Amino acid sequence: MASPRLQRGRYSHPGYCYALTTTTHDRRKWFEDPLNAEVIIDTLRYMDRCGVSCTLAWVVMPDHVHWLIQLRQATLARCMLLFKSRSSRLLNERLQRTGKLWQHGYFDHAVRNEQSLRRQALYILANPIRAGLASALGEYPHAWSRWPMEA
Repeated sequence: MASPRLQRGRYSHPGYCYALTTTTHDRRKWFEDPLNAEVIIDTLRYMDRCGVSCTLAWVVMPDHVHWLIQLRQATLARCMLLFKSRSSRLLNERLQRTGKLWQHGYFDHAVRNEQSLRRQALYILANPIRAGLASALGEYPHAWSRWPMEA
């Protein structure tokens, strides 16, 4: 069954690959602080360890996250719910605060072949360059890909 948060006509299937983007509530730049970014990175790694996803690439920007995954189990909606709830709880604990961390919903894009996966990973890794936070691939500390990338 499709989640209402998925784009119209889109279904999430275990084994398929997806590029996901989610944004902080009110576009607050929580992840400018490297320790806050580490909470998000740890949560991405947790998602792989618990078998929900197999991460192919990610970047934690100051106010949003791009995440390229192969969905392992459940649905994208369940995957994002787990990611957002765990990261919100951990970051709120760290900051000794309560309140929303993430905007409602997320953007998803199904990726259908190996060439598209690598192109999507490059897009994700180049996001800090486009935002003026880095001048070259590999320079931004809060980005990772399973493939070595060249511009």
